[in-house]
Amino acid sequence: MLTSLFRWLGRNWRLRGFDSFSGEDYQLPGAYRSEAQVLRAAQKRLAQIERQQPSETSGGQDGIQDQVFIMRPDGTQYRYLPDP
Repeated sequence: MLTSLFRWLGRNWRLRGFDSFSGEDYQLPGAYRSEAQVLRAAQKRLAQIERQQPSETSGGQDGIQDQVFIMRPDGTQYRYLPDP
C-alpha cells in the first residue's frame, strides 16, 4: 500500500535506459523510495549490461554499450556512471 501511495504522489526514483546504438530511450522496471535504493539498482543494471554487451566488443560506457539514467522524483535526471 505504501508503494502505491508513493507512486500516486510521484515521489519515487526510477531508472531509464538509453540504447546507444539505436539512440532510443527505454523504461526500466521499478520504483524506488530513496536515492540509495536507485543507485544500487543502477549498479546492478550496469553489471547486467556488461554481461550482455561486454566492453571488449561494445566499447563499454564510452562506446555503444547501453547507458543507465537515474530519474529523480522532481523529473530531473542524470546519467549513472560507475566509479572508476
